[in-house]
Amino acid sequence: MRILKWILGIVAVLAVAFVAVGMLLPREVTVERSAEINATADKVFPHVNNPKATEAWSPWLGLDPDVQTTYGDIAEGVGAKMEWASDNPQVGSGKMEIIESVPNERVASALDFGDMGTATATYQLTEAGGKTTVTWGLTADMGAGPVGRWFGLKMDDWVGADYEKGLANLKALVEG
Repeated sequence: MRILKWILGIVAVLAVAFVAVGMLLPREVTVERSAEINATADKVFPHVNNPKATEAWSPWLGLDPDVQTTYGDIAEGVGAKMEWASDNPQVGSGKMEIIESVPNERVASALDFGDMGTATATYQLTEAGGKTTVTWGLTADMGAGPVGRWFGLKMDDWVGADYEKGLANLKALVEG
């Protein structure tokens, strides 16, 4: 009986520590990756300002040849929308809408992954010497609870590699 109380005490202390540390972790998580493309910003911008154009370089849509995509009436810029649905867990389902578009400089999109939450994705284009650095970012609210905040620690690992692949695809497309 004494050992059982000791084990339960340790489990209780670990659970309290998990919750306490989790609540100290950041609620908002940001992931960013950059790539330099040998082209001017006006050549890159159409590929990030039009949801349908992202199909050609997306690191996720190519994972499922059966992914279902639908687009809104606005093709590019603010108000352009895309929804996708896939049985592949790496693709999932969701929707995005461009909420900010500054020609040849910046695009921001609101993302909705349903039960998985919401986020904001950004593309920042910085041109210098005929080359454009594209910085692809994601900012997500991991929620008020400790479990989401613990998951936030892995967001860079989970999303970062896909962003690197997508930027390499974009670079090859624009330069090709």
